[in-house]
Amino acid sequence: MSKIRITKQFNFETGHALYGYDGKCKNVHGHSYKLNVSVIGEPINDSENVKNGMVIDFGDLKKIVKEEIVDRFDHATVLNKNTPHLELAEELIKRDHNVILVEYQPTSEQMIIDFAQKIKSRLPTDIKLHSLRLQETDTSFAEWFASDN
Repeated sequence: MSKIRITKQFNFETGHALYGYDGKCKNVHGHSYKLNVSVIGEPINDSENVKNGMVIDFGDLKKIVKEEIVDRFDHATVLNKNTPHLELAEELIKRDHNVILVEYQPTSEQMIIDFAQKIKSRLPTDIKLHSLRLQETDTSFAEWFASDN
C-alpha cells in the first residue's frame, strides 16, 4: 500500500513579545499565523469502514489541531514565564486577557516545536506527523520535519 501525505491549513491570531531581543519584536505585537499540518499514513482499505480511502478524516485532524493549538492560541498573548514579562502577564490575566505562559522564548521556531509535540500526542498510532509550517508573515515561516527530529 502507498504512503500518502495530507495537509490541512489553520489560521489564528496570536500576540507575543521576545524578552531580551535587540529589535522591535521585544515589544508586544501580534501575527496572523498560518499553520500547515501534514500527516502521513496509508489510506484505509476497508469497504466496510466509513472512512475507506482516507489516511485520516480532515475533520478528525481539524479537531485535534483546533483543540491543541488554534482554540488555545487564537487571540492569546504568549509570553515566556521565566522573564520579567511575568508581571505583565499577571496584570493581563487580572484584566481577563487570554495569556499563555510558556517555558521558552515564543519565537516561531520554538512554538512549532511545542505544536509538533502537542499534535503528535493526539494522532492515531498508524498516522505520523510528517511536517509543520508556521508562517508568521507573508515572507517568514518556520518548518518542522519529522525526518529531521
